[in-house]
Amino acid sequence: MSLETSLPSWDRPAPFTLAVEVQPPHIDLMRHTNNVVYLQWMEDVAWAHSAHLGLGPAEYEALGHGMVVREHALTYVQATRLGERLLLGTWLTAIDRLNLHRHYQFIRLEDGATVFRGHTHFVCVDIAEGRVRRMPQAFLNVYGAAVAPGGVPVP
Repeated sequence: MSLETSLPSWDRPAPFTLAVEVQPPHIDLMRHTNNVVYLQWMEDVAWAHSAHLGLGPAEYEALGHGMVVREHALTYVQATRLGERLLLGTWLTAIDRLNLHRHYQFIRLEDGATVFRGHTHFVCVDIAEGRVRRMPQAFLNVYGAAVAPGGVPVP
C-alpha cells in the first residue's frame, strides 16, 4: 500500500482485527483460498474478539450460556492467494436479550483491497439444554458496551 493508503479503509470505525496469512492448506483446486476457510476465519476472529472482551469459552461454560450461529451471510469480493497477508476485521453491530449480530470485513494488506464481507446472526442458548434463552446480564453488559458506533445496543 502507498503511504496515502497505509491504513485500511474499514466499513465501520475501530474494528477488532486479527492478522492471517494464506497458507498452502487454505488453497483449493482453483488456486485461491477455499470458501470454507473464510467461514473458519469468521469464527476465529469472532472468538478472538469475544475472548478479548472477557467472554471466552471458559466464561461461557461458567455462565452456562453461549452464543450459537443462527445464520451466516458471506460475500466473496476478491480471491486471495497463497502467501497473501490479510487483516480480518469484525464489529458487534446489534444486540438484544436473545440476539447478537456481528459483521466482518477482510482486507488484503498488500493493496488494501476488501476481499470479503460477512455477517453472523447469533442467538443465546443454555448450554446444558441447548435451548434459546435470554442472555445473562454479563453478556448484555460486555457485548452491549462493545456494539460499534451506529449499531443497536441493548434496549
